Amino acid sequence: MNYDLFKSINQFAGHHPFLDGLMAGVTNNALIIYAVVLVLIWFFGKNQYKKTVVYAAITGALALLINFIIGHIFFEPRPFVTHKVNLLMDHAADASFPSDHTTGAFALALAVLFVHRKIGLGMLLFAFLTGFSRIYVGHHYPFDILGSMIVSLVISIIVYKLSPFLEPIANAIIHIYNRIPFVPKNMEPTSNSKSLNK
Repeated sequence: MNYDLFKSINQFAGHHPFLDGLMAGVTNNALIIYAVVLVLIWFFGKNQYKKTVVYAAITGALALLINFIIGHIFFEPRPFVTHKVNLLMDHAADASFPSDHTTGAFALALAVLFVHRKIGLGMLLFAFLTGFSRIYVGHHYPFDILGSMIVSLVISIIVYKLSPFLEPIANAIIHIYNRIPFVPKNMEPTSNSKSLNK
């Protein structure tokens, strides 16, 4: 069933120039786009937004670490290794399950969604497109994408629940950043700063 689902999507690759260009662009640039969005949130958002960026970075890093562990415990070859596929771009023949690109996209999107719904919803929709593009270009099976979504959801919930304990780390990072001259900043006091000023 996994391969049948893969074929139903990947069969269009190489036959529709617009879709090919769109999917290749998404699959190549998704994490760069997410990085740009988070940098903009960090530079122009208030401290609460900056904290979300810190939590998103932690969520993404932990989710990718889990991926690394899963890939070494359960190694699944990529579709183009074991099947004839419409491969739009070359890729290393490393573990297929789960998808690092999709995990990173969903982890960052969910971390933002839990706190800032409008921005997070846009990021989440783009994460779905990222996952779809990984199948379309021939790099992953649908179950790889599903596995990535599950890993991202579990880790993002854990980090969200632990955010009160992680807040001192976020406050410290924001405090250090706000001491750097000539960078965009919002001098709104962090929770720690408020406590010190009492």
